[in-house]
This record gives sequence, structure tokens and C-alpha cells, in this order.
Amino acid sequence: MINVLVTGGNGQLTSCIKDVEKKFDGLNVMYTDSQELDICDLNQVQSFFKSHDIDYCVNCAAYTAVDKAEDEQELAFKVNAKGVKNLALACKEYHVVLIHISTDFVFDGIKREPYTEGDQPNPISVYGASKLQGEIEIQNILEKYFIIRTSWLYSEHGNNFMKTMLCLAETRDAISVVADQIGTPTYAGDLAKVILDIVKNKTNEFGVYHYSNEGEISWFDFAKEIFKIANLNIELIPIDSSKYITKAKRPTYSVLSKEKIKNKLGVEVPHWSFSLKKVLIKE
Repeated sequence: MINVLVTGGNGQLTSCIKDVEKKFDGLNVMYTDSQELDICDLNQVQSFFKSHDIDYCVNCAAYTAVDKAEDEQELAFKVNAKGVKNLALACKEYHVVLIHISTDFVFDGIKREPYTEGDQPNPISVYGASKLQGEIEIQNILEKYFIIRTSWLYSEHGNNFMKTMLCLAETRDAISVVADQIGTPTYAGDLAKVILDIVKNKTNEFGVYHYSNEGEISWFDFAKEIFKIANLNIELIPIDSSKYITKAKRPTYSVLSKEKIKNKLGVEVPHWSFSLKKVLIKE
């Protein structure tokens, strides 16, 4: 039996891990939220690791309010950097493999071809900077870790772009959506399966990996496809980022290359449109 701790118990990725876990034998998975395990408290983290037999720690706990982070920099770094450092220290002390979820926001979006794991991070927001610092803490402390950067997560759970669009469609006839930011929607259920596959296979190909679904698209075209599959007749109005002002800057291009995770870990990556259909038709 492989004992797995998953932090961030109220998030959409953790919820998807709970859904997918049923298909995996030989895993004993514990889930904690911030009430049960405050990753920002080193003493509490060390005490938890000491009192539980843990083989893998999957860290889904994060401060993800991208715009609020611009005003709450201290809190963002406390969770995304200090909290991650605490987990890394405990993982080192108790010989636990850490699987940490990071983000496309560590990049500036200037490139016009998919970002590889070898590209130099250059975050343009507090959120991105705090997530990058978390990655650095892990790499400074651990040898056995997986950092998985992902992008544009959505699912049946939590708050995400797909659910927001469907909710807006209930009260509006027209919706304006940014059309000049390009990335890849990622179904959190697909990522959850990748994470548990890493655990189940006990792979020792440690390091930084990128995982999103295949393909690239704008938020506008993503919304268009959501409404098409859901058979909703909504007028969509494409707008530039300059017309939709947010506190935090977003990368204009954040497509991630999946070549490393496909080649080294043998991961099969579905196209974003395939996964979106699977989610919406299921609903």
C-alpha cells in the first residue's frame, strides 16, 4: 500500500483526485484542508508528518487569487513559498516524495511557441512570483520531487472559467471575453490521473514537468466551444486585454510544451476539446 497525503482539500484539483482515486488500487490517500493542516505552520507540518506514515505528498494547497495577490503579497508568499518550503523540509526529514503543482504564471508570456521546462521563468505578477519562489524552495531542499506546472485549470468542481461562463449564460444574452490571451485549457481530472499514475508507478524520473491538455486557444474561442457543446445560444464579443483591465498582468501566451512528460513519463495527453466534451456531456 502506498500512503499519499494530498493537501488543499477544498480545491478543484483535490476534488478531481478524489474522483479519480477510485480507479487506482493500492493507494491509501489522506486529504487535508487548511483547518486540518496549516502548511504555513512548520511545527504543525512536522508534527503531522511524524504522526502519519506518508510515502508521497501531493501539494495542491495554494493561494490562487491572482488579482488579490497584488494587494496581499505577504499572504501569497506565505502560502505559495513559505508553506511549500515547510512541506519540502518535512518531506526531506521523513523521506517523502513531494509532488507540487505550479503554474504557467511563472512565465512572462513573451514567447510565441510552447514554453519548455528549460525556459527561464520571469513572472509578471505577485501570484506568479510567489509560485516561482515555491519552486525554488523545493529545488533548494529536495532531490526527490516532481514540480508540475499546469495552465487554465477547469473541472466540475470549484471556481473556474468553464463554470463562470455557464453561470453567466443563465442571466446574460451577451458576454465579452478576452481574445488576445492564448493558452491551453486543462481538465483537472486529466491532471489528477497523471499525478496518481506517477505515484502508482513509483517513477524516479524526478524534476520539473509541464502538463496541460494539447492544443492552444484564446479565452474567447474556449468560451465559444463551451457554449457550442452545451447548446447555449449566447452572443460572444471578443475584446482585447487592454479593454479588460485587471489588477494583475496575465501572460499573453502561456502554452506549455508537453514533450518532456510524454517522453520521460510516457504520459498520453488528450486534446483540450476532447476533454471539454467529456466534461460537458457528462454533466
